Amino acid sequence: MHIAFVAYDGMTVLDFVGIYDPLTRLDTMGFRNDVSWDVCARTDRVTANAGLEIVPDVVDEPLSGYDMLVVPGGFVARDLAENDEFTSWLATADAEWIASVCTGSLPLGAAGFLEGKRATTHPDAYDRLAEYCEVVEERVVRDGRVVTAGGVTSGIDLGLWLCAELTDESIRDEIKTQMDYPY
Repeated sequence: MHIAFVAYDGMTVLDFVGIYDPLTRLDTMGFRNDVSWDVCARTDRVTANAGLEIVPDVVDEPLSGYDMLVVPGGFVARDLAENDEFTSWLATADAEWIASVCTGSLPLGAAGFLEGKRATTHPDAYDRLAEYCEVVEERVVRDGRVVTAGGVTSGIDLGLWLCAELTDESIRDEIKTQMDYPY
């Protein structure tokens, strides 16, 4: 399971880390030895909304060849949904799983991944998401290979949900216990 965690300037840090932490624990806690990941970006350095800097592993390369694509949100995601270069880059993904946290669903929708699907986002962006799909007001929504999470903290829920899908509920529960998260 090779995961592409998308990073971009202005993203919300918890949108990124909330899903990153439980998914990477599949490897770091020894549950699956086939889990690997890259932080993928269009630039050599990413500055999140509150100034945290991230150095990506992969810069401006197509997103094909990954088993999972993860797109975090942030206020700037609304603008990225209008950015043809960014959405075209996302559209290069051919992953088995397409995931987003919060407003990360907006650029996914603009890239064509949500057509004919049900999805969710931050409650403040439901109207905007409705341009791309049927909006569902839940914390985690799966429709086929696409799974989306609502507002910021729901990224943790999505990460744990994916852990159960990739292994089983008992492993998810061990991860959530280690994280001290009341999923």
